Amino acid sequence: MLNLSSQLKHCMMILAAVCMFALPMHSQAQEIDETPSAAAMAFDGLIIRPLTLVATAVGTVIWVATLPFSLLGGNAGEAADVLVLAPAKATFIRCLGCTQSGRKIEYEDD
Repeated sequence: MLNLSSQLKHCMMILAAVCMFALPMHSQAQEIDETPSAAAMAFDGLIIRPLTLVATAVGTVIWVATLPFSLLGGNAGEAADVLVLAPAKATFIRCLGCTQSGRKIEYEDD
């Protein structure tokens, strides 16, 4: 017979395992709301976009400075993706006020 603390630990482990498996399913089922408010758009346009533009410029300088080493290492493309393309996508391709990079695609109902 298991004592009370051992039973409690066993129940807590089972509960934690159930929660770990249930949370990913729940997060995948939710739709992403990419309809930003006016305040989010203003904050993005006035604060975030200039910062990501600076990050793109700084990333480009770092990428050029480290290019000889990344060419020797064979990962110049990966370095460009991380240092230049990711901030550039966040600056120029992301819709105003949106949190995810990429173009906002709206579907029409037929």
